[in-house]
Amino acid sequence: MTLFDEILRIFSFDFMKYALLAGVLTSLSAALLGVNLILKRYSMIGDGLAHVGFGAFALTAAVNPLPAWAAVPIVGIAAILLLRVSQNGRIKGDALIAVISSGSLAAGLILLYVFNVQSDISRYMFGSIFALDKNDVITAAVFSGFIIIFYIIFYNKIFLVTFDEDFAHACGINVPRYNTLLAVLTAVIIVTGMRFMGALLISGLVIFPPLSAMRIFGSFKRVVICSAVVSVICFTAGLIFTFYFSLPPGACIVMVNLFVFILFTVFGKIRQKG
Repeated sequence: MTLFDEILRIFSFDFMKYALLAGVLTSLSAALLGVNLILKRYSMIGDGLAHVGFGAFALTAAVNPLPAWAAVPIVGIAAILLLRVSQNGRIKGDALIAVISSGSLAAGLILLYVFNVQSDISRYMFGSIFALDKNDVITAAVFSGFIIIFYIIFYNKIFLVTFDEDFAHACGINVPRYNTLLAVLTAVIIVTGMRFMGALLISGLVIFPPLSAMRIFGSFKRVVICSAVVSVICFTAGLIFTFYFSLPPGACIVMVNLFVFILFTVFGKIRQKG
């Protein structure tokens, strides 16, 4: 049996198909948004929103029968708050993220215990990718599809807002609106990805692929394309390793991303010296 045949066999199982479809779409969207977050120095917002997502998931679990996507408005409001206060408030962005992150985790844990939610806490913290069903795949497809289409249509405006807000404003672009929209879309993809990556690891999908691409490429377009490709390859490879070695899926996917980041960093330094 060839390697290709073995991969086809692995993804012949329904739970692997669901995990692959939902994960690839989500990781691709997260990588696209991650490029802008890193370049605008908002990378820690993804980590902060993941912790907010944990509290929101705990709330939806406590107030039955709210679906998981009901957490999106809560995390979206938190994204706007983080963006606005970090830009205009007296509290620095990193300090505000730390406050919201720790507060959300604490609130989530209290909700789970007070309402005696019969759920494994590790499922919220580290995800449960093999428990995804058709509804999760549809949700991931809808959210990710919207983000990808938005990114393609408004690519030029996103580029300007990312690199030169003053020039973008002079060109008639509503910069605050685009910044807010990018923050909300990040919140959406964070909530979507937490279903299988967990609150503690979802930010890895946002951060690692763009950082890896930036080790080699200097242009925005190439970084975006490379980041998208890396995110899909790393997720698929992590999923295969998870299946074969019975490893935690979120941790395995992040470790594959870390390995690729180190590889790209070494390759980038070698190319610079050459």
